[in-house]
Amino acid sequence: MITRTLGQIAAMCAGEPPAAEAMNIPLTGVVTDSRKITTGCLFVPLTGDKFDGHHYAAASLAAGAAGTLWQRDKGPAPEGGGVIIVEDTLEALQKLSAAYLNEVAPKVVAVTGSNGKTTTKDIIMALLEMQYKVHKTEGNFNNHIGLPLTILSMAEDTEIAVLEMGMSSRGEIALLASLAAPDIAVITNVGESHLLQLGSRKEIARAKLEIVEGLKPGGLLIYNGDEPLLTEVMQESTFKAPEGMVSFRFGLNGDNDDYPTGMMSHSGGMTFTSSLHKEHAFTLPLPGQHNVVNALAALAVARHFGVTEQNVENGLSKLKLTGMRIEVIKTSSGLTLLNDAYNASPTSMKAAIDVLQTMKCRGKKIAVLGDMLELGPDEIQFHKEIGYYLDPAVTDFVYTFGPLSVHIAEAAKERFGNERVLAFTDKSELTAVLIEKCSSKDIVLFKGSRGMRLEEVLQSLNKEIKET
Repeated sequence: MITRTLGQIAAMCAGEPPAAEAMNIPLTGVVTDSRKITTGCLFVPLTGDKFDGHHYAAASLAAGAAGTLWQRDKGPAPEGGGVIIVEDTLEALQKLSAAYLNEVAPKVVAVTGSNGKTTTKDIIMALLEMQYKVHKTEGNFNNHIGLPLTILSMAEDTEIAVLEMGMSSRGEIALLASLAAPDIAVITNVGESHLLQLGSRKEIARAKLEIVEGLKPGGLLIYNGDEPLLTEVMQESTFKAPEGMVSFRFGLNGDNDDYPTGMMSHSGGMTFTSSLHKEHAFTLPLPGQHNVVNALAALAVARHFGVTEQNVENGLSKLKLTGMRIEVIKTSSGLTLLNDAYNASPTSMKAAIDVLQTMKCRGKKIAVLGDMLELGPDEIQFHKEIGYYLDPAVTDFVYTFGPLSVHIAEAAKERFGNERVLAFTDKSELTAVLIEKCSSKDIVLFKGSRGMRLEEVLQSLNKEIKET
């Protein structure tokens, strides 16, 4: 993590130099939450609609912070030498991270997309760390605050930084890309998330392609070639690529630069070959062909950095994913739970259903599906489409949770019938039915938007099964 003097920090974030006696005070690490102060850290008080971190600056210094930023319009700063006055604390945090990134000077891989960006980031990390010192975004620290904090937590000897970039509106990816100045930009896909804010999938594609605005000259853009909207936006007169940008397309279709030439699903995940790796079969410890596509993007990054096929194979075998992204949980009774409850859009919902429906199972397959949020005026139709997408020949029961997912249930009943489809608004009732219905040979998928918190049902089910 960043280790600099207070004077150096002031210069990096364009703040006023502290008092002369405080210039050489050493700081290690940056904290924006006063409850997580560490000895010798820099406290950055941020402001929002319902909070103001400046109220906690003095207490943070007393708790061990070596210094604090202070926004000029917030009145008198805390007494003592460890204060840097800035015009805006958020902008100062962002400037500080960009300056630190420039000083450490790792190669930067930026990853965005409607679905699969976190999984793709994790796979890229697993492959690159076989040959390099790599730093990556932890969890979902992928916004205008999380990205700077991710950068500032990076070790000085980092060779490659893999940074995830999220968004909900136009301009957000452009800001993040300007801070990170990536050497490689990866776009996993264009889904329906944030239709409520952006209005159309094409506008979402434009937002994702903002990532090239920060791409270094001669940088590499790796994008999903199965998505025609990306190509259409790149042909618009307003789209401006950096000088010398190179592009690489991955996906399922045979006209991409890399595509699967063979895929096999099994209990350990997916084994696949690709057009650029015909002689080497890779085993990905994740289910679903959509994850093979994510792996192709990661392979393109690894290939760019000269990672050997053997190290790719070793890296995949050690892959560790951020939680709740098709996490396969085997209970003590033998019941298999598929936890994909972190987020949901029509695209990712269908991908999760594909995983459930293609898995081998000696018992029943049960889909537990929650509301998909922020889909805009067509949200009812999107939910109905999921109901029609479910196949009664390979899925035994469909249980939904939430007011919007009722429309999934209504559409599914047209082919499943009433007895195989149930809609719930109470988690305890849903859990009780699952406990009664499930046996040791079954597979249960949990998929829904973050706000539905379906993992609570999964945890209750897992606990009840262990106790019985």
